[in-house]
Amino acid sequence: MIQSAPEEQAPTRFWFSATQSLDRLKNLLLGPLAKPAEIDTTPIPTTNVRRRRASSFAASLDQDETLQEKISTQQEHGIAVSDTGAKEETVLYLAYGSNLASKTFRGVRGIRPISQICVFVPELRLTFDLPGIPYAEPCFAGTQYKDVPSTAASTSNTDIEDETDTSDTEYLSEKATLISKTEAPLESDKRRWHKPLVGVVYEVTLADYAKIIATEGGGRGYRDGVIDCHPFPENYDPSAPVPDYPDTPAFKAHTLLSPAADDARLRSQSKKGIVLPSTGPKLKWWHTICLHFRPDPEYAQPSARYLGLIKTGAAEHNLPISYQEYLAQIGTFHITTTRQKIGKVIFLVMWAPGILTTMALGRIFAGPDGRSPPWVVVLANVMFSGLWKSYDGFFARVFGDGERTLDDTPA
Repeated sequence: MIQSAPEEQAPTRFWFSATQSLDRLKNLLLGPLAKPAEIDTTPIPTTNVRRRRASSFAASLDQDETLQEKISTQQEHGIAVSDTGAKEETVLYLAYGSNLASKTFRGVRGIRPISQICVFVPELRLTFDLPGIPYAEPCFAGTQYKDVPSTAASTSNTDIEDETDTSDTEYLSEKATLISKTEAPLESDKRRWHKPLVGVVYEVTLADYAKIIATEGGGRGYRDGVIDCHPFPENYDPSAPVPDYPDTPAFKAHTLLSPAADDARLRSQSKKGIVLPSTGPKLKWWHTICLHFRPDPEYAQPSARYLGLIKTGAAEHNLPISYQEYLAQIGTFHITTTRQKIGKVIFLVMWAPGILTTMALGRIFAGPDGRSPPWVVVLANVMFSGLWKSYDGFFARVFGDGERTLDDTPA
């Protein structure tokens, strides 16, 4: 009888046991929260012109940068948020990441959009700079304002394109000086899209808007901002080039921004003597305690699973072919060595209890506005700061890179 070598069986048994334990831990801590809801496949109507025009009124919820605070203070007493006192108040929300996919937005998160419309957003660019979990989900999608905001619509397309390219070059040069661990190529595959951000604006109820905030980390990783969105033209052709500056009438919508990266942009431009407009309310002081950001926000790659959701959502909404091609060529993180596999198992076994506990606490104690209370935010910040410090100080050195795919070389 031939007996397999113990050293070949041990890693397999260790891996299987560890992953099974993590699945059981997730189900135990999150319970129903971790169980995906059944996807509603009912067609969603297009957001009409009247609703889009309503977003331009000064009293509109779509322009209120303090909306979350109002939801928190007024919904607790059953008071309508707007002055109209309407029973069915809604808000427009711009999605650009995994919420593009119905599997995530309507399934896992259980959101029921009232209407939706595809849009171009000239002021923003897509980023993957929000720290996630090394070896598993290295980063998540976010947005930042472009370094040089778009000028008036009368500006020629050639001028806008030249200005954007110059801005991106300067931005990349500045970011290159921040790289402390690994030198990443300046022509990152995540920075090749110089056109407007492409996304979908959903019209949702205030209750669903609060649920979106809660499922996006309870406001810990993002800043709520108000942005101009341009709907696709009536004669939209997915194969046509994306315009540098759309000529369709803009309307207002809320979206989630990457706070620290945008603050860095403001400081950088301020040193050059350039004063840029405010990008919305700042984070509270307690919100910034131990808030961790990577030394080079352009370095990490999204997981294939996470980027797959964005690509799936882009296809579902028939977004421009050029944008879908851009998403398709973004590099994803893959483990290529045995050391990384072992490091992933040890890392997740070590940190999974803390991660899942803070996720559960954030959802259990989320307020009417979807945001977590200060003590949960601070707890999560401390936990994730410790998580990344342990990765930088030990795991990355011993087990290898957990943020970006390495060459397929022996461990």
